[in-house]
Amino acid sequence: MASCYGQRMTLLQIERRDGIALVRLNRPEKRNAISFALLHELHRAACALRRDRTVRAVVLCGAGESFSSGIDLTDLAAPRHRLWAAWQLIKPGRSLFQQAFLVWQSLPVPVLAAVHGHCFGAGLQLALAADIRFAKADAQLSIMESRWGLVPDMGLTRSLRGLVRADIAKELTFTARIVRGDEAQSLGLVTHVAEDPLGAALALAGEIAERSPDAVLAAKRVLDAMQHRPAHALRLEKRWQLRLLRGRNAAIARKRATVADTAFLPREYD
Repeated sequence: MASCYGQRMTLLQIERRDGIALVRLNRPEKRNAISFALLHELHRAACALRRDRTVRAVVLCGAGESFSSGIDLTDLAAPRHRLWAAWQLIKPGRSLFQQAFLVWQSLPVPVLAAVHGHCFGAGLQLALAADIRFAKADAQLSIMESRWGLVPDMGLTRSLRGLVRADIAKELTFTARIVRGDEAQSLGLVTHVAEDPLGAALALAGEIAERSPDAVLAAKRVLDAMQHRPAHALRLEKRWQLRLLRGRNAAIARKRATVADTAFLPREYD
C-alpha cells in the first residue's frame, strides 16, 4: 500500500527519486486494467503531486507485463458503476473519466510515460496525456474502444491533437488496430523507442531536473498554448518571461553557469 501526501493508495505505487515522482499502476494480475477505484486514485495522486512544488518531473509506468490493458470491463459492467458512469456523462463539464486523465497533462511539471506490453484504450489515453512517451519496440498500442462498441471519452480529442494527422487518428479509432511501439513512433503516438523505456524516461526526467523548475513550467505552458490555444500563445510568452525575470530561480540559473552545484529553489509558480 502506498500513500500520496496522506492519501492511501492501494492500486498505485508512488516513489520519490531526487525530485522525480515515479507513479506505477499496480494491478499486474489484471495487466493494470483501469478500474473505477484506480481511476479515483489516479485523479487524487495527480492533484496531490500538482500541489508539491518540490516535484521536478513525473514518470508514469505499469507494474508487471503491461503498461495498461485499458478500462476494466468487469468493473464497467457492474450496475452501480454503470449508473455512476451514466451520471458522469450526463452532468455538465468534464467527467471524472476526462479529469483523471487530462489532469496529468495540466500538471506544472513534465510528465513522461514509459510504455511496455499492452497499452490499450484507457491505458493509451493515459499515456497520451503525458508530455513525452517512451515505448519498447514490441509494445502494443491501440485506441481500442470501438472493439467494445464505445468511443474514446477520456480526453482523447485533446491529448491526441497535434500528435498525429486527423486521418490517421480516424483510422486508428475506427479500426481499433493494434500497432507496435516502433510503428507508433512513426505515426507520432510515441516520442522515443527504447529497450528500457522506464530507464530512458527516468534519465530524461533527471536531465530536465537540472533546469530551473520555473523555466520548465513556463515552457510547458507556452508550448501547450501553441497547440491548444494558439491565439493566446504570444501573449503567454511575454507574461511568463516577465514572471521568470522577477523570480529567484532565473538568477540561480545564471549563477549555475559558473557555480554548477548551486541548487535551485522549489518551484515558485503554478
